[in-house]
Amino acid sequence: MSVEKFIFITEEADAGKRVDIVVSERLPDYSRSQIAKFKTYRDGALVRRSDRVKVGTEYTVEIPEQQNTDNGLRITKNDKMPLDILYEDSDIIVINKPRGIAMYPGAGRDTGTLVQAVLAHTNLSSVGITGMRPGVVHRLDKDTSGVVVFAKTDAAHRVLFDVFAAHKIVRKYVAFTWGIPNWVDADITGNIGRSTRNRQKMTMQKNGGKPAHTEVHVMNVFPRFNISQIRCTLHTGRTHQIRVHLSAHGFPVLCDPLYGNPASRLASVKD
Repeated sequence: MSVEKFIFITEEADAGKRVDIVVSERLPDYSRSQIAKFKTYRDGALVRRSDRVKVGTEYTVEIPEQQNTDNGLRITKNDKMPLDILYEDSDIIVINKPRGIAMYPGAGRDTGTLVQAVLAHTNLSSVGITGMRPGVVHRLDKDTSGVVVFAKTDAAHRVLFDVFAAHKIVRKYVAFTWGIPNWVDADITGNIGRSTRNRQKMTMQKNGGKPAHTEVHVMNVFPRFNISQIRCTLHTGRTHQIRVHLSAHGFPVLCDPLYGNPASRLASVKD
């Protein structure tokens, strides 16, 4: 593994500071967990992170080209991205996930995921590492935004997994769809399984699949544009559940390239 060297000389403003603090100030593009794995030398001798720097002294930091976390996932400096952290303690971290970012690595995607961004910030539970999903107790689709909870310890992962499995947490999402329902509230049920025609898609199935239940409520309608705002409450957590259930009943989510109408339809929506 190639190693990049970063050399700097300490100044008066660094007086009394720990080595790792000064290094983090010089290398703001790296996370605390990454810097903890860097080696720092003074006059050719390895120094501890907790050592206090000497002013006017040259330090050399060795930065591996690519860092490996304890969980085994590859983490590079490109995985460090701004996180909208809603809550964090020693056991869990709660992130407001933006749309457009995948939860964890998968086929053809080995970097730039939310898991890797969180790992660049802090450690996660080792549970789920076999499937490249450390700390993951529930998930959101790549193009869905919303709150995601990660477990930082194995004990927290076990508790959270049981809570989600027992449906003790209410999960609500808001979707904008094409079409105006002739109802206000409805329960959509039906098994969901993977499509035999397109392996990227899930479909409602009479035989096979897994039971799925979505409670929907029409929050607002925009007749001029043939668009509705719908709140969806999940009673199960199947892959693409909301998108599949709404589309199967004639109300596909706007801008959904897999289950929705072509994006060109938005061209007809004008103020």
